[in-house]
Parts: sequence; structure tokens; C-alpha cells
Amino acid sequence: MLLRLIFFFLMSGRLPRSTQSRSSAASDVYKRQIPILLAVILAVFLLLSSVTTIPAGHTGVVTTFGKVSGTVLGEGLHFKLPFITNVVKIDNRVLKTEVSSSSASKDLQTVNSTIALNYRIGRANSASIYQNIGTDFENVLINPAIQECVKSVTAQFTAEELITERQKVGDLMREALAEKIGPYGFDIEVFNITSFEFSEEFNAAIEAKQTAQQNALKAEQDLARIKVEAQQQIEQARAEAESYRLKNQEITQETLAMEWINKWDGKLPSVASDGSMMFDISDIIAAAGSGKSASAPSTPVAPSAPSAASAAAGE
Repeated sequence: MLLRLIFFFLMSGRLPRSTQSRSSAASDVYKRQIPILLAVILAVFLLLSSVTTIPAGHTGVVTTFGKVSGTVLGEGLHFKLPFITNVVKIDNRVLKTEVSSSSASKDLQTVNSTIALNYRIGRANSASIYQNIGTDFENVLINPAIQECVKSVTAQFTAEELITERQKVGDLMREALAEKIGPYGFDIEVFNITSFEFSEEFNAAIEAKQTAQQNALKAEQDLARIKVEAQQQIEQARAEAESYRLKNQEITQETLAMEWINKWDGKLPSVASDGSMMFDISDIIAAAGSGKSASAPSTPVAPSAPSAASAAAGE
């Protein structure tokens, strides 16, 4: 019954006087607190809008109603006019970009290369870069400039020279890129050619050429070795011939006699001959050794081939 009564007064827009007095008092309190609450919220909002923080390695470009001013804020806490000035943060740390490029060499070989670039924005150039290029400077300026420099320098070298003179090619690309992006305020820190890739046919040709060069080098080394060995044999033969010549010059009757004496075993020849007959004198030598005399051998011996001892005696 009470709920129905309250609902009736709500629908009719009238409440009992006691209820109306309590609600009007609460309404007055709320009306007095709402402006204070709004003032506090507005003050906090204005305070936060008046302060900006620039992180480490960044600069802040100040704009007034969208117009870029010459003021560049450094790292730290700064105050600005709320709703009037705005601060755009620019990263001045070392940035990196990688670009893949397809170009043609001087001998019309297709070259796929990958370039890695480390660069930074000069602090003094932050405002001009934001005003002239914006914040998407990597896609607007850096990457297209790398593509153009790679193509122009690659066309000056053959595919083989790109491999053998890689350092020179990289230096020329860096110089060309510095001429393009340097005037805008970009500084190149590191420029690297991470890869050069060629067609499979060219790689096969390079491998075949390297194999042929290695075989030719091996043949040259073998030829040099053969020449050295032949020269060694010639020198050895010359040394032996010189040794024989010197030995022949030193051979005399005295040296031959001395050589015969050194090789003689102390035994006399057992057979002697006068040219027509040979006599065995071993019996005579034996008799002489035993004290018996013998005028002549009892049995003559037919001539035969001289023994080794007689041959040595004859010498």
C-alpha cells in the first residue's frame, strides 16, 4: 500500500511535505558541490595540459596552432600553453632500417642485395625535418634513397667485381646516400651490405671458374715441383761427375799400390807361369816352410785362367 502511495505521488509530481523538504535540502547540497567538483576537474585538466615530458634521446618540436616554431625542447619536464601549443616528440637515437633491392650489374646480371642502415636525426634538425618531411621520414625519404643509390652504384660494376670489390662498392653507396639525405639533417652512422645474391646460373659459372683456376694453380705448382726435382737431379749428376773427375786426377801408381797393399790378405799366389807353362808352387812354398828343398815342381800344370790373387798381383 505504501509503495502504491509513493508511486502515485511520483507520477503526480507531488510528495508529502516532509519528503519534499528532505529532497530539496539534498538538492541544495549537490548544487553547491557540483561547481567545486567541476572547478577541481578543470584545474587538474589545465595543469596536465600545461606540462609535457621529453624522454631521453628525444627532442620536442613546439607548434602553435599547428605552426612549427623554431623552439626545440630538450629532455625533461617542460611547460606549455594548453590548447594553444603542442609538442611533437622526435626520436634522436640511432635508428635502423633494412631495405631489399633488385638491380642490374654492368654485365646485365640480376643482383638482389640487402642493405642495413643505421642513422640518426640531428637535434638541431628536428624542427625542419618535422616541418618538411613529417614523422614518417623512413618511408618518405630514407628507403627510396637507399634503393636509388644501390641501383646506381651496382650498374658501375660487373657481377664479379661486386664480389671482389665489395668494400669499395659499399663506400660508394654510402657516399651517394649521404649526398641525398644529408642536406635534410640525417646523419649516417653505419652502412652495411648484408648480402649479394645472384642467379643460379651465375653462381654455377663462378664455381666452375674457381675450379678451373684451382686446377690451373695446381698444374703450375706441379710443373714447378717437376722443374725443381729435375734441377736437383742435374745438380746431383754434375756433383757425381765432378767427384769422378777429381778422383781420376788423384789416381797414380803410388795410390794404386797403396790400395793393393790395403786390400792384400798376406797370401802369395799359389800358381806361377812363364807364359808357356804354369807351375803349382804351393808344394815349394810348403817345403820351404818345413825346411825341405825342392828344385822344381814334380808335375807341370797346364796354363789356366789366372786366379783372383794373380790378377791382383799383376795390377
